[in-house]
Amino acid sequence: MDGRFLGKALAAVSLSLALTSVTLRSSGCCSIPAYRNSFSSCWLHLNSHVMSGSNGAKENSHNKARTSPYPGSKVERSQVPNEKVGWLVEWQDYNPVEYTAVSVLAGPRWADPQISESNFYPKFNEKDGHVERKSQNGLYEIENGRPRNPAGRTGLVGRGLLGRWGPNHAADPIITRWKRDSSGNKITHPVSGKHILQFVAIKRKDCGEWAIPGIYKGYVDDPRNTDNAWMETEAVNYHDETGEIMDNLTLEAGDDAGKVKWVDISEKLKLYASHSQFIKLVAEKRDAHWSEDSETDCHGL
Repeated sequence: MDGRFLGKALAAVSLSLALTSVTLRSSGCCSIPAYRNSFSSCWLHLNSHVMSGSNGAKENSHNKARTSPYPGSKVERSQVPNEKVGWLVEWQDYNPVEYTAVSVLAGPRWADPQISESNFYPKFNEKDGHVERKSQNGLYEIENGRPRNPAGRTGLVGRGLLGRWGPNHAADPIITRWKRDSSGNKITHPVSGKHILQFVAIKRKDCGEWAIPGIYKGYVDDPRNTDNAWMETEAVNYHDETGEIMDNLTLEAGDDAGKVKWVDISEKLKLYASHSQFIKLVAEKRDAHWSEDSETDCHGL
């Protein structure tokens, strides 16, 4: 999402939100001149917070990538216990299930061919033509011609629903405003004493979980991850400081979204994939309410 996209959305006084309909073109921090005093944006780099190392999985950092059945299918992953997630842990009997969705095997433009195809020579760990195969977390290993998920074992090999072998890069737009009363004053949380921040959320039709609107082109702990393909993302926070802009936007859910609305930000939110970590970073950045425990309110991940 860049200035041109936001400008178009604001001019139309409509925000169409769907996981497959929002186009993102990330270029770093930017601002929109016409709304400079009201609308600000800032990149939140999430690499060190949501990525677990190859030596083992951090708590809650590599759980959804081991869940079954695999999204959109009846495929059950091989079970991977916590102590055997890391690749450095020897596991000679590891026998993951092979699965790549038919929609990926059909060869759409956004997907790689199969590794076995004779004319496919991917340049892993570097820019490969128009495809970015570098990981935001450094070099990843290649085994038997396939990239290996740096966060560890998932119980499934192949690409699942992901188009690219290796990292599938994405950006998540997080649109926020302050919660206000009928007089336009910011509302303060009675326990933490901090202002309450709201963000635009959609309710996914596939799982019923609330999520940050945005698309995935393809590392976060995502249920679509496999041993050979995984999600990496950055989040961009577009914040309406005065409320003058977003109040005039009509929120419309796209075809892939069930509902769309403004949601209060707090640690009680149950969000899709690792989106709750992104939202916590936004609350920390804006010094907004997050936890009712004042000692842990917005202090790191």
